[in-house]
Amino acid sequence: MKNSFKISIGIALVVVLLFAYSFNKQSEPGKYDIFASCLTEAGAKFYGSFQCTHCTTQKAMFGNSINKVNYIECGPLGGPQNAVCQQAKITAYPTWTFADGSSQQGVLSFEQLSQKTNCGLQ
Repeated sequence: MKNSFKISIGIALVVVLLFAYSFNKQSEPGKYDIFASCLTEAGAKFYGSFQCTHCTTQKAMFGNSINKVNYIECGPLGGPQNAVCQQAKITAYPTWTFADGSSQQGVLSFEQLSQKTNCGLQ
């Protein structure tokens, strides 16, 4: 075998292994899965935009558990969800809305979210 072929096979193997590791890491349960699921069940909605740094901060607080939060993308890539954002009268990001009809703008702490939804942190 030529050295260039061996190198190509080695590089391809490394890329496949890195991809598999990355995919597995994203599918691991998050630290706040129960809390995030409770927020969704309690009717909390997180409106944001991928361009919003504060939204990125809020998402990072949840880690992998962000997948359990009812997140609505209102930015240019939101597609059909943009109409949902307009209908909900979202004017700033991040905005959280709650089952009682109230809303709050800005990055909310887990304690604030817990108080609004009666979801306990475990």
